[in-house]
Amino acid sequence: MRNWLLPEYIEDVLPEDALRLELMRRTLLDFFRVHGYQLVIPPMLEYVESLLSGTGHDLNLATFKLVDQLSGRHMGVRADITPQVARIDAHLLNRQGVTRLCYAGSVLHTLPAGLTKTREPFQVGAEIYGHAGLESDIEIQQLMIGALGLVGVDDLHLDIGHPSIFRTLVKDSGCGAGCADDLFHATLSKDIPALKVLTADMGKLQAAFLALPTLYGGAEVLKRARQELPDLTQIGAALADLERLTATFASKDTPLGIDLAELGGFNYESGIVFSAFAKGSPDAVARGGRYDEVGKAFGRARPATGFSLDLKPLLGLVPQPRLRAGILAPLDSGDAALNEKMAHLRSAGEIVIQDLPGHAAHRAELGCDRELRKVSGEWHAVPFGK
Repeated sequence: MRNWLLPEYIEDVLPEDALRLELMRRTLLDFFRVHGYQLVIPPMLEYVESLLSGTGHDLNLATFKLVDQLSGRHMGVRADITPQVARIDAHLLNRQGVTRLCYAGSVLHTLPAGLTKTREPFQVGAEIYGHAGLESDIEIQQLMIGALGLVGVDDLHLDIGHPSIFRTLVKDSGCGAGCADDLFHATLSKDIPALKVLTADMGKLQAAFLALPTLYGGAEVLKRARQELPDLTQIGAALADLERLTATFASKDTPLGIDLAELGGFNYESGIVFSAFAKGSPDAVARGGRYDEVGKAFGRARPATGFSLDLKPLLGLVPQPRLRAGILAPLDSGDAALNEKMAHLRSAGEIVIQDLPGHAAHRAELGCDRELRKVSGEWHAVPFGK
């Protein structure tokens, strides 16, 4: 095997895409900042217990693990930044009121989420801690829609669900953790034959589990859900939340769909979850939801809701920005006027590249469409050949 080949589903990001990705990252973080979200930068590595505390089995499987040579303890490479931000909120900031945080960085997965997925997503997200009401769910959803629109991903469709309905059914069934995981994946993939097998001995609850994958569509789904699901307090409260959210979005431009088999990403969401879909993408371009239980292992179970997205797939969806071509400058020979001109152009955002000797034949690779030339004793940027 050639020693420069990368592992499967791991790739380099080359200059053009790297610049576009970085421009999106800056745009999103600036957008979050003006909405009151403070940036945090968690480490790539943590002790496994910290990375996985309060999260589902799926995140454990997605996490690369290694032994720390200093302490001998097991460490993990983060597969999701959300639990890290929950740790920062609960253990380091320790604020009593509402806290808004955002982040951007690479994560690593043991396996790709699909044939077209990378194992190294570049995750950007925002979270609200300390507020349990539907208002914070709506704020984070609107922030996500605004962020996607800002980088050029519009014409969105939002699907929402409420995992507490599924969790209530699982709790009432009395099944163990292994069975609950199997039910989670069968429900999420709308695998009705598998659900029939898994719920064969659950009596009346079987009908409720089998109904979840069929309860998707518009607002009428919620009426059907009240008829087909057990009349339990937690289920009623979840459906009421979804009804309020549907009414809120009725006056907005983003179409909203209900999907009661939408249970979130890593199986740690506890309240309303949502996924944003865009034209041209086979999968959701962003996901989010409420996860009030993640901070429990860090000493404080704070109400929390947030969203995240992977910037890499967006490169194929957003229009390519029109970037300025560069200006080719002579090699610095101690000419103070030349140095002053180059500094002025660069401060104005122009790309100025000095021409190294012996590379005249490769100038086209530099991406320049002008050159600095001395005209009547002054340096000017002029098109090539003029």
